[in-house]
Amino acid sequence: MINKQAKNVVVIGTQWGDEGKGKIVDWLTDHAQGVVRFQGGHNAGHTLVVGQGSAQRVYKLNLVPSGIVRAGVNCYIGNGVVLDVGHLLSEISALEKDGLEVRSRLKVSPGCPLILNYHIAVDLAREAKRSADKKIGTTGKGIGPAYEDKVARRALRVYDLFYPERFADKLKEVMEYHNFVLTHYLGTPAVDYQQQYDASMEQANALKPLVADISAEIYAANARGEKLLFEGAQGTLRDIDHGTYPYVTSSNCIAGQASGGTGVGANMLHYVLGITKAYTTRVGGGPFPSELDIETEGVPGHQMSNKGQEIGTVTKRKRRCGWFDAAALRRSARINGLTGLCITKLDVLDGIDRLDICTSYELDGKVVEMLPVGADDVERCKPIYETVPGWHESTFGVKTWEGLPKNAQHYLKRLEALCGVPIAIVSTGPERDETIVLEHPFHLG
Repeated sequence: MINKQAKNVVVIGTQWGDEGKGKIVDWLTDHAQGVVRFQGGHNAGHTLVVGQGSAQRVYKLNLVPSGIVRAGVNCYIGNGVVLDVGHLLSEISALEKDGLEVRSRLKVSPGCPLILNYHIAVDLAREAKRSADKKIGTTGKGIGPAYEDKVARRALRVYDLFYPERFADKLKEVMEYHNFVLTHYLGTPAVDYQQQYDASMEQANALKPLVADISAEIYAANARGEKLLFEGAQGTLRDIDHGTYPYVTSSNCIAGQASGGTGVGANMLHYVLGITKAYTTRVGGGPFPSELDIETEGVPGHQMSNKGQEIGTVTKRKRRCGWFDAAALRRSARINGLTGLCITKLDVLDGIDRLDICTSYELDGKVVEMLPVGADDVERCKPIYETVPGWHESTFGVKTWEGLPKNAQHYLKRLEALCGVPIAIVSTGPERDETIVLEHPFHLG
């Protein structure tokens, strides 16, 4: 049973990202006073659709938490996020042009590692150097190299920006290293030190009013009785430790990182909501056991790709599509300690006569009930499917469980049983009210 006193909710992607977390975070924020980002960088892409008709607005967010589109909601960027200050300031400006008040409601941790020009240069050069079958599918935004510097203890952090002499000394040292790699190993030009220093000092003045101790801010909000939403980016199967390594992102995207990436205790995380599509998608390289053909017109994968508008928010690449993978979801459920599931994009399956569900895999002649660890074993997995009947009625915009076609209800119940996690929410469209609530994560009744 859900804790009746639960106040804080963690929203996690359970697949390879792109599950529709932004809409759900925005919807849940109606019952929260704060939204917190705790990992990743501006490689995240959250699309929000607000309003209807001529008043409809579409917001595409990368760094700013999704709660920013709700008036009066405070937003926090925790120390687990790697920060491109220039991108953050541009995103803030774009939101302000749309009429949103941002700066009075957004706080940034001084502990965020900085993404600087040499991180981007290294990221792009390394991906270009890899052979076609070894490419990771990085967004080229410097996220990985910035996390590498953090782990190697040579990162420059937000707080360094406000001490110019110290920043200059650290910058010179780390740029000597990265420029050596760029010129002597990767065969690309060096990054100019003075240009990077000047740009960083200029950005520091604009960023300084937003900087605050995020751990202290969250504890203070909690003490005031405010409900908080912790917003994950990417998806569990891209987690640096638990995903299909090496085809993963550079950070931990699981629920436990909400604690480490913000500086709050795990006892403040009361409910973990896992977001999953009614099918499966993946951007970039890496194994994908239930993958379908998306190019041939008339086949299920083509419908998923086109009707689902499966184009990466950040990468603009076509997402690969496949049947729902319950074996992968079992691993996500275990890693994250999921309390409930939110199923998105159910309507994309409308009109498909028969739906396959990947229930397990065959690996080296044995049946495997859960996604293996690491890409090499996953690559050798052959999906084992269970087939269920589809439906031809529309599920788009349906707002009650009873309004769903019987076969759609049966499909969802089967996913619930196979994954071992109750379905709390079904999202039937991009707008806020296109949502079926079976049990509210904030348990407001």
